[in-house]
Amino acid sequence: MSDEFEIQYDTYRALLNAFTPAEAVKRLEQFGVAPVIVQRIRDQHERDIARIDELEEPLTVVLDERETWYTGPQAKDKCWPAIRDLLLKEGWPEDPAIRSLDDSSNRVVSLLNHPREQSFATRGLVVGYVQSGKTTNFTSVIAKAADRGYKLFIVLAGIHNGLRRQTQARLVQQLVEPNPTLWSQLTGLDHDFTPTENPASYFGKNNKTHVLCVVKKNAPVLRKLARWLAQASQYLKDCPALIIDDEADQATVATGSINPLILKIMGRLPRSAYVGYTASPFANLLIDPSAEDLYPKDFVVNLPKPEGHFGTEVLFGRYALDGEDPEDVDDGYDMIRPIPESDVELVRPKSRADVAGFQPVISDTLRDAVYYFWLVTAARRVRGSGNPHNTMLIHTSINTSVHNSFRAPLEHLRLRARGALDDPEFMIGLNALWDKESGRVPAEDFGEAKVEFAELVECLPGVLDDCRIIMDNSSSESRLDYENGPVVAIAVGGNTLSRGLTLEGLSVSYFVRAVSAYDTLLQMGRWFGFRRGYADLPRIWMTRELAEWFRHLATVETEMRRDIDIYMTEDETPLSFAVRLRTHPDLRVTAAAKMRDAVTAASSYGGRRVQTHYFHTNAEWLRTNLEAGRTFVQQATDVAMRAEGVSPEGRYLLRGVPHGLVIDFLRAYQFHEKSPENDADLIIGYIEKRVRAGALRRWNVAIIGNPPGEPEQDFEFAPGVTIGRVTRARVGSETDEPTPDFADIKTLMSRRDAAADLSGDPSGLSEAEIRKRRARELSDVGLLTLYPIDKVSTPNPNKKRQLRLPLNAEEHVLGVGIVFPTVVGEDAKVEKYVSANLSGVYLEDTDAEERRLIEGEDE
Repeated sequence: MSDEFEIQYDTYRALLNAFTPAEAVKRLEQFGVAPVIVQRIRDQHERDIARIDELEEPLTVVLDERETWYTGPQAKDKCWPAIRDLLLKEGWPEDPAIRSLDDSSNRVVSLLNHPREQSFATRGLVVGYVQSGKTTNFTSVIAKAADRGYKLFIVLAGIHNGLRRQTQARLVQQLVEPNPTLWSQLTGLDHDFTPTENPASYFGKNNKTHVLCVVKKNAPVLRKLARWLAQASQYLKDCPALIIDDEADQATVATGSINPLILKIMGRLPRSAYVGYTASPFANLLIDPSAEDLYPKDFVVNLPKPEGHFGTEVLFGRYALDGEDPEDVDDGYDMIRPIPESDVELVRPKSRADVAGFQPVISDTLRDAVYYFWLVTAARRVRGSGNPHNTMLIHTSINTSVHNSFRAPLEHLRLRARGALDDPEFMIGLNALWDKESGRVPAEDFGEAKVEFAELVECLPGVLDDCRIIMDNSSSESRLDYENGPVVAIAVGGNTLSRGLTLEGLSVSYFVRAVSAYDTLLQMGRWFGFRRGYADLPRIWMTRELAEWFRHLATVETEMRRDIDIYMTEDETPLSFAVRLRTHPDLRVTAAAKMRDAVTAASSYGGRRVQTHYFHTNAEWLRTNLEAGRTFVQQATDVAMRAEGVSPEGRYLLRGVPHGLVIDFLRAYQFHEKSPENDADLIIGYIEKRVRAGALRRWNVAIIGNPPGEPEQDFEFAPGVTIGRVTRARVGSETDEPTPDFADIKTLMSRRDAAADLSGDPSGLSEAEIRKRRARELSDVGLLTLYPIDKVSTPNPNKKRQLRLPLNAEEHVLGVGIVFPTVVGEDAKVEKYVSANLSGVYLEDTDAEERRLIEGEDE
C-alpha cells in the first residue's frame, strides 16, 4: 500500500469510531481525498469485512442484509489489548487459544450494530459449552465494543449472589483494573445495583467513561435499574448499550417478571444490543420468533469447542448420529463410578416429608469419593503445576437443611482420617484405592506422569489440615471463595453450585440429585471444563440412571450443534431455522412452561439408520423377540425373490422381502421402552406412508453374524439359515455391578453392516459413498438387519479404553437395525422431535428456591 493510502486508511478507520462506514467515506470525500484513494479504501474495508464474515469458526446464522462494520482491533485500542496481555501472563498460548478467542469475539462484535446508528435493538445468542470460557468470550466482546464506542454495559449474571460476585470480580480484573480511568461502576463485589447518584453523573457529556453494571436476574433489582434508567432518558439517546445475558436460558425465558423487565430495560435504551450466552440453549430456541421477545432474531453464533475441554461426550460417551460410523464414536473415559440405589437413600431424603430431621450416613461410595479427593489433592501437590485450587462437589438435594446436615459427618470423617495416617491398615486401604483408580485411567494417556502412592503420602497431612467443609447455599454464611489464596474444599450445595459458577480445581463430584429437564441436568455438570495438569484425575460418582441420562444428553447436544452448524452453512436466517431436540421418555427438553411455544417437528427416517442398543436381560422378554425373529426369517425365506446364503464372513442375505412381513415383524418385536428413536408405531407409519408413495415395498434382510460351524456358538433362525452368534458387551467398567434387567450395548451396527446388500465388496466405503451407492442401486429398497447376540458376550480385552462388561443376559439377544434409503423432496415424515414454533410465552416452571430468588427475596 502507498504511503498516501495507508495514511488515509488509518484516518478512515479512526472515523469509524464516530461514524458508520458510509458516513466515514463521505467525510473522506469532504476532506478532499482523491476518488481513486476512496475507492481503494472501500475495497480494503470490504476485504477486512470479508475476513471477519468468512471465518471458519465460529459458525453463525445471521439475519438477511445485516451489515458487518467491525473489522477487528486497532492499534490505539485499550480494553482488548489489556485482556490479551493478562491472558498471556496467565499462560494462555497465542495459538490456538488467544487466536480463537480473538476471532470468535471479533465475529460477535461484528454482528452488533454500529454504536453511532440512530437507533437499534439487536437480539443475538451465543452458544458455548458448559465451563468452556464463555465469560472470557463475553468479556472480550465487551472490551472490543467499548474500544469502538459502546458506553453502557449491563451484565445479567444468573440468579445467585455467588455467580454475580464471581462475574463482577472477573470483569473488574480484566476490564477495570488495567484501565481504571476508562470505567465507572454501578455495582461492586459486595453489592448489587443500588442507585445513589443522579444518572447525569454517569451519562452526561462530561463523563467519557464506560459504565459497567453487573446484576442478578432478580425482579426488585431489575425494577430499580429500569426506574433509574427512566430518569436518564434525556441522556440515553446517545448511549449505545450492550446487555450480556449470562446463563440466558435461566429465568430469562418465559418468566412472569424477569422477561418483561429485560424488555423494559431495553425499551429505556434507544440504542441497545441484547446478546444471550448459554451452553444449554434449549429454551431460547423454543421462543416464538414472531413475538416481541428475546428470540435471537438477528444472529446465532456457535462457539467452537476449545482445545482441552472436558464436555459431556468426553466423560459419558454418546450414541452414533445419522451418517456416523458407530465404531468412530467413543465410549468416554473410565471416570464414572456408580452409586447403588441402596446408597442413595443414605445421602438424600426419600421424600419431602423426610427432609425435616434428615441425617446423612457416610456411605461406602461417598467415603471412597472423599478419600479419593484427598489423594488427588495430594497428587496434584506432588505435580506442582496448574490450578492451585482443589474442590470436591457433593450435590444430593436442593434443600439447604440437607446440605447443612452433611457438615458434622464430613468433618468427623476428616478428623478420623487425619488421626489414622499412622495406622498401617488405613494406609493400605488408601494405597489400594489409589492404585485401582490410577490404573483405570492411565496418566500417560493425558501426557502426565503417574504419581506413586509413596510420593503423595507426604502431602496427605497438609491436605487434611487445609481441607474445609463448606455449605454453599442460599442460607449459608460461608461460601466458596477463591480470591484469597489456594483452596482445598469439599463443597456441599444445590442450585448455587449448579449454574455458571466455576468450581476451581474441581476433581471429584458426588451427584445423586434427580432432575427432569435437559438444560437443568447439563448445567449441573460443574465437572465439565478444563483440567490442565490433572486431566487423568477427575472422577464422578453418580447413579447409573443419571449416567445414562448424561450419555443421552451428550447425543442430544451433539445433534443440536450439528443442526445449528448445518443451518449455518445453508441459506437460513434465525427466523427460518428450527433446531430439532431429540426427546427422552424420562426427561423434558426444558421446563414445561418454556415449551409452550414448542411444536412437534416433522422428522423423516429418510437416509437414517435405526438400531437397537437398549435391551432387557430377562429370559421371557428376550425369548419373545427371538421367536419374532425366527418366525419372520422362516416366512421371509419362503417368499424372498432371492436368497444369497451364508457368506464366508457369516452373513445371510435375503432380497426382495415384501414390506408386509417387515411390518408384521416390527409389530411383534419388542423395542426397549427407553429407546425413543426406536418407536415401532412411528417406524411402521413411515414405512406405510412410503409404500403408498410407491417406495419401500420390497426389503432386503441381512442376518449379521459369524461363520457357522461351531454348534455351541451357532444360532438357527430357520432350516438352512444358521449363523454364528456375535458379541456385543454392555457399557460399564470391570468394577461396576450390572444394572438388573437392563443392558446398553451402545453400538450394534457397523458401517459395513449398513452396506451389506450393496453389490461388490463394501469394505472401505465411507458413509458418503454408502449413501451414494444406496441411492443409485437401491433407492426404493429398505434394509433390515438382524443380529443373534451371544447372551454372555465377553468384552474384547484388546480394545483400548473400552468401558465394557459381559452382557450376561438370561437368553440370547436379537438386535435389529434398519437402513432407510434417502428420499429427495419427501413428504413422508414422522413426529418425534420438538423445535421452535415458526408460525406466544408462559410462566416458567421453576423450583421454589429459584422462584424466590427471581421474584423478590435476596440471598
